[in-house]
Order: sequence, then C-alpha cells, then structure tokens
Amino acid sequence: MPELPEVETVMRGLEARLLGRILARAELRRRDLRWPVPAELPRVLSGARVESFRRRAKYILMRLADRPSVLIHLGMSGRMNLGSVGQNEAPPAHEHLVIETSDGTRVGFVDPRRFGALDLVARDAEDAHKLLAGLGPEPLEKAFSATHLAATLAGRITPIKAALLDQTTVAGLGNIYVSEALFRAHISPERLARDVTATEVKLLVREIRATLKEAIAAGGSTLRDYAQPSGELGYFQHGFKVYGKAGEPCARCPGKPACQGIVRIVQSGRSSFYCPATQP
Repeated sequence: MPELPEVETVMRGLEARLLGRILARAELRRRDLRWPVPAELPRVLSGARVESFRRRAKYILMRLADRPSVLIHLGMSGRMNLGSVGQNEAPPAHEHLVIETSDGTRVGFVDPRRFGALDLVARDAEDAHKLLAGLGPEPLEKAFSATHLAATLAGRITPIKAALLDQTTVAGLGNIYVSEALFRAHISPERLARDVTATEVKLLVREIRATLKEAIAAGGSTLRDYAQPSGELGYFQHGFKVYGKAGEPCARCPGKPACQGIVRIVQSGRSSFYCPATQP
C-alpha cells in the first residue's frame, strides 16, 4: 500500500498539473471500489476549478472552488496517471475515473484491486469524514513533537512498532518507514512503547521526519504497483537500510562479529526488519 511519501508525491504531481485549472469533463466508469463512489462525482467535477490540494495521512483531498472536496485513497494498487487529451494510446485497464481539463490534461484513476476509494466531502467537514476522523498529528508538522509522542506512548504495553503504526498516534506512517526510522533511532521494533526513554523519543521523532523527507525527495518507494503520476518509479527503495533485507549484512555493522545481519520477525501479521546488534 502506498505510504505517506508515495501519497505526498502523487499529490504534488497532481497539484503541478491541475492547480488553478478548469475540469472540463469527468467520466466515472465504475462505482464499486472499496466503497460505492458517489454517483454525482462526475457532475461535481465537470466545470469545477481546482483551488488547492491537501494530504491527510494517506489520503489526498482535491479542493474545488465552491464545491465539495474530492477525497482520493489509492488503496493497495491505485495510481493516478497524468497524460494529454487526444494521445493515441489505449486507456489502461482498470481505469475507473477519467478527468480532462480545459487545457488538455488528462488524469486517470487506475486501481486493479479496487481497494481504493473516491468520495465527496464538504471542505469544512473534511476532518470529520469517517476515514479522517480520529487521526493523530501529521509527522511532518509541529504537532508531532517529542512531548506529544512521549505522552502517547506512556504506559502502553504494545510494541513500539505497533504503536507507531496506530494512526491515532501519528497519521500516515506505514510498515516500511517505521522499520527504517526505528533502525535509524537504534530502537528494536519489539521494545514496549512504555519503555522507550525520553531521549529515545526525541531521536525517534527526528528520524521519522528525516526518513519521510528523504523518501519524498526520492519520489517514494516502488515495490510493486506504485508509480508517480508522471509514470516514473520511486527510488527510495534503493536506500533501504533494513526493510526487505533479511539475511543481509547490516550497513551499520561491517566486520562486527557480534552482528548476525538483518533479521525478519512477524508482528501482528506484518513483517518487521531490524538489526538485533544495534537495536536493543
């Protein structure tokens, strides 16, 4: 599933081509995505001017002038394709929504598995939407501080990995970037949340932010389906330190006999990767 850096990258790609543009035409080809798509979506989009974009956690909000916002969730395999009206290319399979602007840009929402979502929400009610209500602070904003995180972790007997994946703790973090941030902060994913010290929390907040910023700068990570709206792949996966590297030497421990390399464990049905020698 695309995580925060991938969703941010997609949003920025859409913003670059759609901000301030008039949406001349919209066609909804099927409504049965993860939840039914509002039948009025094409009517709301057609003739609208794109006023701004917002990302909240792993969701994109395309805000239209004097109309509801369009909520976009990429799900497991969704992507947004940018092109030009009139291109002599056959439309891709599983393209469920097509939008064309008055100046010739074409946007297609493609989702083979149909775990994505499209919805309409009033701008002043965005944060009350069923998918956004109750989310924690954004990790790249000031509200996500060491003070906030320490208070959220206090007394919790869940593993720190699970606590960070809890979207009420912090919004938008996923399996890949939590694994990478914990490695950078020298914290085992198995440590109980309550046992992470104040000094470690400060370092963890810093490394979460640094990891996300680097991933966004790299266009996200492409492991299977994800691609940027331009069609380019992300390349942060080439910089992974632990994720997907079970059995490989730890980049932090070359030549250290005590290090047995990166190991993989399963936590709540999900893979965690870490170096036991440097993540106590």
